Amino acid sequence: MELLENERIDDLNRKGYKIIQSTEAFCFSIDAVLLSGFAKVKKGERVLDMCTGTGVIPILLEAKTEGRHFYAIEIQRQSADMARRSVALNKLEDKITVIEGDIKLSDTYFDLGSFDVVTCNPPYTPVGTGFVNDIGPVAIARHELMCNMEDVFSAANKMLKYGGRFYMVHRGERLCDIFCTARKYMLEPKFMRLVQTTANKTPVLVLIEFIKGGRAGLKTGMPLVVYNADGNYSDEVRDIYDK
Repeated sequence: MELLENERIDDLNRKGYKIIQSTEAFCFSIDAVLLSGFAKVKKGERVLDMCTGTGVIPILLEAKTEGRHFYAIEIQRQSADMARRSVALNKLEDKITVIEGDIKLSDTYFDLGSFDVVTCNPPYTPVGTGFVNDIGPVAIARHELMCNMEDVFSAANKMLKYGGRFYMVHRGERLCDIFCTARKYMLEPKFMRLVQTTANKTPVLVLIEFIKGGRAGLKTGMPLVVYNADGNYSDEVRDIYDK
């Protein structure tokens, strides 16, 4: 596989799969890996990953689950191109389809209510907060410059079947915004885990499962701790990487 300038191939340590990334674009972080371990995909289900970046979540979900087909949508041309080439590199063209497009226009690419599962690792930071030094690929991935929380939940609502599941990773500080917006679009939070870097740190991330049209009632799991006191990954995070 020929690489473009500033690109590299990283090993995903899963079924021999690899991914193409670039130093000029946003590279996936542990957030995406944790979401791939949190999301539940049953045999034969149809899955859409929104804001897919270079496609790490659908590739990992294909490796970990028995989903029927995985679709990925990404607005940035460079990232969508790397995602497509990563799919080809892993010979997964019959299982993963990458679309360069805007999630706000998701109903122009797919039929309404056509997915069992939707996943998303969206931009975390609202416009007007946080420092943005360049309106480039990394800024677009981190800040709500091209899609915001409202767009994410609206698209998830349109794409999911009634009773379908939406899985998201986000910043814990935005929980109030998340819950208010989710209910506006008939997505009921059903299960949540906070993510701590270490056992004695305040949680920074949250993993949430929503059900379209679900009844009220939120269960919370034990916090997921990323690092042990010695600085190594916790046993649970090792399991997420290894399983």
